[in-house]
Formats: sequence, structure tokens, C-alpha cells
Amino acid sequence: MADRHRIGCINKDDRQDKYNRITHVGGTGGDRKQWKLTLDEAIRGIEAGKWAFYTEVNGHVRDVVVVTPVNGRKYLRTTADRDTPDNLLSLPECP
Repeated sequence: MADRHRIGCINKDDRQDKYNRITHVGGTGGDRKQWKLTLDEAIRGIEAGKWAFYTEVNGHVRDVVVVTPVNGRKYLRTTADRDTPDNLLSLPECP
């Protein structure tokens, strides 16, 4: 079973452009230590069954999934949430 971790921050190429890629995801573990992964590391971990991620924004918990577009690079997004769109993109910048 995959270890489940909360994503609490992200880094993007350009914070103002919602179409620009997330480059890193991060958070704080149960041991209170900060962690940070590149987008590719997070995707590989999810696909290998090593990790599962989620976000919690405004009290809404949503799973993070890998999306594989037909003609593009894989990326992460949260499961559907009508109340809080762009859960990952709304997270603060990682240190």
C-alpha cells in the first residue's frame, strides 16, 4: 500500500500563469520534516504505487492523480471539486 502524503506547497515556472507547469510539490511529514519532490519524482512514485498524495484546501480533501494527455507531458491534478477549483495551483510557494 502506498504511503499517503499531504501536498501543502508547490513551485511553478510562473506563479501568475495558471497554464505553466508545476515543477515541484512539497509538504510536511508526520515527523514534521519538510519534504519536496520534483514533479517527475512525484509522478513516478504515484505510478509505482510508492506514494499517494492529497491536498486539503478550505477543508476540502482531494486526492492527487496523474493525468496523461494524448499529446503532452504527464501532470498532476486533484480529483473533481466544484467548490475549490485549482486545488494544487492555489497552494503557497514551497521554500
